[in-house]
Amino acid sequence: MYEPIFALFCERVKESIQAGTFAKLTLAKTIGDTEIKNIYFRLVLNEDNTFSISLTTRYKTEEIESIHTLDEALLVLGTYIKNPFLTALLFTTDNDVTFKVNKKNAGSIIEQEPTFKNASPVMLEMIEKGIV
Repeated sequence: MYEPIFALFCERVKESIQAGTFAKLTLAKTIGDTEIKNIYFRLVLNEDNTFSISLTTRYKTEEIESIHTLDEALLVLGTYIKNPFLTALLFTTDNDVTFKVNKKNAGSIIEQEPTFKNASPVMLEMIEKGIV
């Protein structure tokens, strides 16, 4: 089962935010031709100097944005694994972390050299304001 590996992936997401290295997170690679195309996970700075997570769900014909706490956002992402997404990509300034589920329902995490040299603009602002 992939769930324990996905839980590790979620921990990596939290760690990247706490460490100030978070750049971007995307769900991609759907099973078949689906209405839903991608889900983008972004940091949003609130007026009270806390942060939330913006989930932008991109469909063939529209985009829907919803705002969540970090834990809520990770729970929402979990509901889309294998339904219909097979891959979650975490981009940090340290490395790219890819979570994948295969046909046998096994999860894996692959680390590669970082795509992004800088954390997301909101992450940088959070560091500057001492939020993380």
